[in-house]
Parts: sequence; C-alpha cells; structure tokens
Amino acid sequence: MTGPVGPDGTDDFLANFDEQDFADLDFDAISDAQVDQVLSGSQPPGEDGEAARLTVWVRGRVQGVGFRWWVRRNALEIGLIGMAENLVDGRVKVVAEGDRDQLTELLGRLEAPGAPGHVAQVTHRWDQVRGGFTGFVER
Repeated sequence: MTGPVGPDGTDDFLANFDEQDFADLDFDAISDAQVDQVLSGSQPPGEDGEAARLTVWVRGRVQGVGFRWWVRRNALEIGLIGMAENLVDGRVKVVAEGDRDQLTELLGRLEAPGAPGHVAQVTHRWDQVRGGFTGFVER
C-alpha cells in the first residue's frame, strides 16, 4: 500500500488507508488501551534493540540539585546520546536517543527513587530517531 508523503517526509499513515483497509482491520483484536497507548506516543516505536528517541519531562524539586548532571551520568553509563535542560516552569526536559532497551533503562532510573532532589511526576513520549546529538549534554 502506497500513498502520499506527509510534510515531514514520512508516510502519512491515515492518508495511506482507504475504505477497504479500514474494513479489513480487526479492531476486536486490540484493546482500547493499546490504541490509546500507540496514538499518545507512550509505546516505544519499533522492536526491542531498535533505535528510538525518548523525551521525558520531570516535575518536582529537580532544578538546582544536580539532577541534570545525574541524568547525564546515567545516560552516558547506559550508552545514550542526548540532552537534559531546565525549563522555565521548573521541570527538567530530557531527550535521549539510542537502543530502545537502553532508553527503557533510563526511563526506569528516572522513575525510581534515588535521583537528586525530589521527583514528583515523570511524563514521557516515544518517537523515531531524529539525530543531531553528539554525546550527552546539560543545557
């Protein structure tokens, strides 16, 4: 099945479907939660071992406590590239790229106890690799 290309150069998923394609889908085979997870970007793209991008927003007392340094140290230890930066609203944004399994490890560390300061909430989004990183930096 081929179709138009979206503005970012990738296939426009919905534009590639016609009426017959939708009729052929077995919606009973997947749960509403799985559909929501895929549409929201909370499910990692691709298979285990494939490259991906993970964007994480961390809320709590995470600025001025060495949190970005801690994230950088953990990301480099795991073998990821990317950045951690303070946001004006008090959160820290982390963008990392690498193997999906390694990214899942970083996400687990961000959600687990032991980070500097106090992590109140972790929100994340999975995406395709975009590149543009060399090493892992604090901004």
